[in-house]
Amino acid sequence: QVQLVESGGGLVQAGGSLRLSCATSGFIFSINAMGWYRQAPGKQRELVARISKAGSTNYADSVKGRFTISRDNAKNTVYLQMNSLEPEDTAVYYCKKEAGTTWGTWGAYWGQGTQVTVSS
Repeated sequence: QVQLVESGGGLVQAGGSLRLSCATSGFIFSINAMGWYRQAPGKQRELVARISKAGSTNYADSVKGRFTISRDNAKNTVYLQMNSLEPEDTAVYYCKKEAGTTWGTWGAYWGQGTQVTVSS
């Protein structure tokens, strides 16, 4: 059974930092790409950052230079370090196992989300 459990969200002032964690189980973490997405009230869910199994990363333009995605294959965990937070970063943040096309990577799965609120 695939499980993704986010943690680390909370309330922070503008300019502050948070580190989100996503602990996973039920699949071979090391061979799967992972992503962080967010959804603000009244808006569509959007990609924040993605990391491949090899560690290659890509980011939404709005977070480049401020957010860093990383992974620890020994702990089956993906992280999102968020610095210089802005009120516009307020959203529910979701961890996602990306769907792949090779053995052990099939299927996309989501965590339950963690709320990040940035006050001005």
